[in-house]
Amino acid sequence: MTGEADKTALDMVYAASTETELAAAYAAWANSYDTETAALGYCLPFVIAAWVARHVAKGALPLLDAGCGTGLSGPYLRALGYDEIEGLDLSDEMLDLARARGGYTALTRAALGGPLPWANGHFAAAFSTGVFTAGHAPASSLDELARITRPGGFVIFTVRDVVLEAGGFRPKFAALELARKWRPVEESPPFRAFAVAEPEVLVQAFVFEVL
Repeated sequence: MTGEADKTALDMVYAASTETELAAAYAAWANSYDTETAALGYCLPFVIAAWVARHVAKGALPLLDAGCGTGLSGPYLRALGYDEIEGLDLSDEMLDLARARGGYTALTRAALGGPLPWANGHFAAAFSTGVFTAGHAPASSLDELARITRPGGFVIFTVRDVVLEAGGFRPKFAALELARKWRPVEESPPFRAFAVAEPEVLVQAFVFEVL
């Protein structure tokens, strides 16, 4: 059963309507984020490795963890042979925890939805989980993720069911395909983001190859 503290933290995050509010919500949650989300069975930072390993060649570098949070994904992808992983997040507090975890070669404070500080085609792949959800990064973030991923590379991410249509993600997918920026490779069926609690929180995983 979800505890009151867990619900308060989640409510603060989902209720955020600006980048400043979202950063403040994650700053307040940072120190207890890992233990509380683990208790809820939050699995996205780990299951994303399955899609990365399926589509991205072992040893491809560098990769970008876009919205890396406390850095849960990095160490597991390094164990799978991805030795150069960079991370970005809008929360300094989250980045401090990711840095201490040691799975990343570089960490950058940046917000998805705006310009990103990398050249065209810098990354072999970009992946993101738990970021495209209510009150978080907009569908327009995908323009920059496609730009900074090299041709033949992949953009891999999850989208919460409640924003997939309402947040304009489907039209953005189609617009980038029409503009010959990427092509669709894989779309998962909806699945639970939390293995223990929050059964109504469903996401889908998407894989696009950059052209």
